[in-house]
Amino acid sequence: MSSSELIYKITPRLAWQQARSIGIFQGAPIDLQDGYIHFSTANQVAETAAKHFSNMDDLLLVAVNSAVLGEELQWEISRGGALFPHLYASLSMQDVLWAKPMPLSAKGHHIIPLDIQ
Repeated sequence: MSSSELIYKITPRLAWQQARSIGIFQGAPIDLQDGYIHFSTANQVAETAAKHFSNMDDLLLVAVNSAVLGEELQWEISRGGALFPHLYASLSMQDVLWAKPMPLSAKGHHIIPLDIQ
């Protein structure tokens, strides 16, 4: 799998634990409001964390192989004219590669897992 196929979802740990218990992630409140699950590429994760999750603790970064999501994954123009991956379906736990903690640094910035591609 090439790194360009990986996309990432930032989510509170509790929401992710609830999703794992039922086998699907239907999205955070903002996703449900917008009608799709917001994802980011590796290059977009840090800015997404800073903009939408500032000073929020107990977050997870979830990695998904975008190639398995099919037509429900759409790349759409968003922040700054960049293309962002949006999933117009629920996310099956079977499509998740991993979920890793994103702790806050002493300065209040999220620490992104080093193996993000």
